[in-house]
Amino acid sequence: QVQLVESGGGLVQAGGSLRLSCAASGNIFSINAMGWYRQAPGKQRELVAHITSSGSTNYADSVKGRFTISRDNAKNTVYLQMNSLKPEDTAVYYCNADGSSWSQYRIPVDFASWGPGTQVTVSS
Repeated sequence: QVQLVESGGGLVQAGGSLRLSCAASGNIFSINAMGWYRQAPGKQRELVAHITSSGSTNYADSVKGRFTISRDNAKNTVYLQMNSLKPEDTAVYYCNADGSSWSQYRIPVDFASWGPGTQVTVSS
């Protein structure tokens, strides 16, 4: 199994910055894509940013130019630098990763995992 744990959420004023981190742990063989999603109250979960194992990125239009996703493959960690935060960025932010992990038979098997989420609140 592969576990993801997010950190770095909190309360910030509009215009401020936060940096989220998400570390993957467990019987990891390889990680392909990693991403950040968010879910605001009463809304569906949406993609915020996504990064492949080679470093290709894509962003939701609403965060382009303000958010930057990056990853440290040696640490199995993905980051989300959030600048110029707006009240509409308020949501629970979830980390997602997919790849392969070692099964009990020492054979790589596919996994897709989610973190428990971290709250980001932007006050106006």
